[in-house]
Amino acid sequence: MRIKLYYVYILTNAHNTVLYTGVTNNLERRCYEHKQKLVKEFSQKYNVDKLVYFEKFDFIDLAIFREKQIKGYSRAKKIALINNFNKEWQELYQNERVKEPN
Repeated sequence: MRIKLYYVYILTNAHNTVLYTGVTNNLERRCYEHKQKLVKEFSQKYNVDKLVYFEKFDFIDLAIFREKQIKGYSRAKKIALINNFNKEWQELYQNERVKEPN
């Protein structure tokens, strides 16, 4: 039986000037969709496709709560969150930490 995981994530653009927060049940797939510009509106308009932060959750309601919490943060608080997790703001997509469990 496969365990279902949910993710809250933050993406940015190449210059780290725009932040986008989202929630998904498949982080690898969702990052691919952002990179291929399959996600319309905000992320496509601002070229947001660089994964710099994520959290894992066992329950969707907790993930949605956390997404809303982060979306309510000030920009400075979001930046601090990213800096504590990924100080260099490196691209985390296709990193082993992002891979879905088998």
